Amino acid sequence: MTYPLGSLLLQQERQPLSPVVIVCYLAVLVLLVAAMWKVFEKAGKPGWAAIVPIYNLIVLLQIAGKPVWWIVLLLIPVVNLVVLIVMYSGVARNFGKGVGFALGLIFLSFIFFPILAWGSAAYSPQT
Repeated sequence: MTYPLGSLLLQQERQPLSPVVIVCYLAVLVLLVAAMWKVFEKAGKPGWAAIVPIYNLIVLLQIAGKPVWWIVLLLIPVVNLVVLIVMYSGVARNFGKGVGFALGLIFLSFIFFPILAWGSAAYSPQT
């Protein structure tokens, strides 16, 4: 009797995550929290806001110079992606960075937030 490939894949047992993967994930998570903490402090906001869910998005909206009510737009699927792109672009602009850096924040946040945090960029909100 032969079994189709699909049924064979369904019968496979799921392997637990490797400890190395878990440690790497936690290291990146700690790096991002520390970087956001520093970015918030550079912008004159409380650093602890980086570890509070939802509130950290409100603070990022303030740093980007966007209205706080946009937090509601982050709850709408697909619209939230557009809002995040605009928000990260505003953050980059208010730290004196250009479009390339904004794209880096959007697609490679785990690299560009630490650069923003510990680099020479200074917060100067644009009106």
